[in-house]
Amino acid sequence: MLPGPTNVPERVMRSMITPMINHRSDDFVELYEDAVEKTKKVFRTDGEAVCLSASGTGAVEASVINLIKKGDKVIIPVNGEFSGRLSQMLEWAGANVIKLETAPGTNAAFDDVKAAFDNNKDVKAFYCVWNETSTGTMINYLDRIKDLTARNDSYYVVDGVSIVGGEELYVDKWGIDVCMTGAQKAFAAPPGISPIVVNKRAKKYMIENPPNTMYFNLSRYFKYYEEAKHTPFTPALPLLYAYREALSMILEEGLDARIRRHRICSQALYSGLSAIGLTPFAKEDARSTVVVALNYLEGLEDKKFRNTLAEKFRVLVAGGFGNLKGKVFRVGCMGEVNKYHVMRTISAISSTLDMMGYKTNPDALRVAEEKLKPL
Repeated sequence: MLPGPTNVPERVMRSMITPMINHRSDDFVELYEDAVEKTKKVFRTDGEAVCLSASGTGAVEASVINLIKKGDKVIIPVNGEFSGRLSQMLEWAGANVIKLETAPGTNAAFDDVKAAFDNNKDVKAFYCVWNETSTGTMINYLDRIKDLTARNDSYYVVDGVSIVGGEELYVDKWGIDVCMTGAQKAFAAPPGISPIVVNKRAKKYMIENPPNTMYFNLSRYFKYYEEAKHTPFTPALPLLYAYREALSMILEEGLDARIRRHRICSQALYSGLSAIGLTPFAKEDARSTVVVALNYLEGLEDKKFRNTLAEKFRVLVAGGFGNLKGKVFRVGCMGEVNKYHVMRTISAISSTLDMMGYKTNPDALRVAEEKLKPL
């Protein structure tokens, strides 16, 4: 129950056990073209898709170094570890970064973003971390940002590393220029493949203004795919097979059904764990549907709690980051998470707390089960 890497279905794992192929062969063309087309369906875009052999951070960094130049003005909400890292990447690229900083567990309001655009007519791009994994918060106004970026044709970039495939996303409809994710999150694949999608406008800019880098130079990927359906550098072939299989499973389930499952399971986790006596860390209007962050009960020791949960009940959850270390723990609700995972997790957490001397509510499972009925 980690917020990544998540559980990987056996079918996806088996797909990696295949003879090695030549990445300049027709076999590779068949594999990669299929992966690219299925990626575009999940992101709901007609733009370009590149399946990078890298972690999610690699795809995020690629978006920065291919789009941002020294002196460019960029707006970004910052409310946790990963939005802070992205802000740092932008600064390293030489950008003039306008940070909309809020306390962990909250999000910058849409009106704050609008005010930043009102006060800065020469914005080059708006960047955001859609789902801040470190605090369990999620931006819920992605569909409204294009009204702001359209004012001066600024770029709209979404870091969706921990949420694409688990929550509603319409890249083209919402006017998003660049978006990326990591396979090890809501896609339920092994880590190592991170897709990034780029629309025609952003692609044109990247080709005309290539970065001073080799591996993450996206214009090279566009060129190789256009000419031969290849990648410019050797890809992680077994991981690419797994990634394609995970995409097939997503599309077989159906995007709408998958998103509905994620939402129902997260509602059950929030309700059941709250019934136990735990309180969500994120404010209600900012809570993520794929990462449930919870405050520790007074006196509850982080390492002892998570170790007991893992050793006695074989349920893994994540601790807190930075200043939140020892204050919160985080439950992943993404990928293959279903009724079984939710009920087992709530039961295990309740039992662990009982073992550690905390009185819990015996109705927690019933509360969660009620929320899970639509599944």
